[in-house]
This record gives sequence, structure tokens and C-alpha cells, in this order.
Amino acid sequence: MKNGPGLKELYRRLRSHFGFLNWWPGETKTEIVVGAILTQNTAWKNVEKAIKRLKEKGLLSEEKIANSSLKEIEEAIKPSGFYKQKAYRLRNLFKYIKDKYGSLDSFFNKSKDELREELLSLNGIGKETADSIILYAAEKPTFVIDAYTKRIMSRIYGINDDINYDELKSYFEKSLKPELELYKDFHAQFVELAKNYCKKEPLCTQCPIRGICLYGSKKIKIAR
Repeated sequence: MKNGPGLKELYRRLRSHFGFLNWWPGETKTEIVVGAILTQNTAWKNVEKAIKRLKEKGLLSEEKIANSSLKEIEEAIKPSGFYKQKAYRLRNLFKYIKDKYGSLDSFFNKSKDELREELLSLNGIGKETADSIILYAAEKPTFVIDAYTKRIMSRIYGINDDINYDELKSYFEKSLKPELELYKDFHAQFVELAKNYCKKEPLCTQCPIRGICLYGSKKIKIAR
């Protein structure tokens, strides 16, 4: 990625366009953890519907999720899709934390590396989900790599978009200071860019980073 812009310049341009973004949405640590699992393989609007139903049914707490039946959780989170798998993952995670640590706060007292290793050992918790929980709920600086991040970075730098998760994560963490708000906001900037401009069919001529994007520069030149 030597031929593209530095990450600081990329972030500066994104921040200048979108402003500071207060992401991840969630009123409590529990809600953020739930959202991180529910967002697997679905759009955020569906997660919002599922979380609303959990609240309405009085299930959105560590204790309730750990102790409720799978059927109760499944019924509440149906809008999120793959609700049987996700209900199992939610209850399994919160029951594990309750039985071993007593609460999320106690669990989150561990170092980010210990948290990541332990989360990844649990059923249905992959790298993106684990890092999202650590960054937004535990509030420890670990960079989240999602499909949007891979898409944008592949277009800016011309790298293969199936780049290894940990390799790309390491690139960010070696290039940036380990600052919590920077990591949160940078990830949020990628989400906004991908949703509004860097779509599967990108809107390159309108994109705020078109001048420093390898893919965008080529596409605009060809279009002319």
C-alpha cells in the first residue's frame, strides 16, 4: 500500500466531508454487544428492529438474555435474520460471561488481547464481531475490519479485496496511534463512505476521496 495516500490523509478527508460520527449506536454496553452479534449477515435497519423488540419484551439485559429460553430470544430477534443461530450465540455468550465473570464489566477488565482470544474461542464469534465488541463495548483500541473497509482499501490502493483480516488490521494499528476515538471514528467513516459513495457500483465522480483513490481516478478518466 505504498502507492496510495497515508491513512492520516485519508482520515482527514473523510472527517472533513462527514464530520465526527458517533458510532456505534447503542445505549448500553449490553446493547452494543447484542448489536455486534445481530448485525452478522444483515443490514443495520434489521438489527434496529430486533433490538427494539428485545426492549419491548424486557429482554435486553445481561441477566435476561443469559436466563431466557432460546424460543423467547428467537421470537424477539426474528427481523435480524438467521435468528436461531443468533439467539444461541447471544445466550451462549451472556451465560458464559455471567457464569465465569458475573458481569460484562468484570469481563471487560481483561486486556484487549485476552478479551479477543477468549471471544474468538466462543461459538459464532468471529474476528469482526470480537473486535467490534472490544472497540465499542469494552472501549479498548482495536481496529475493526469489515467488508466495507476491505472494499474501500482495495479500491484506494489496488490491493486484493480478499486480503487477510489480521494483515489489514495490523496495517491500521501500525500506522495509527492506538487512540480509542480515532479507531471508532475511522471505522465509522468507512461505513458512511461505503453506504453513500463506495458502493458495489461506486459513485466515483461524487466521492469525496476520488482524488486519492486509484480505482476512482482510473474510472473517472475512462468515463471522460
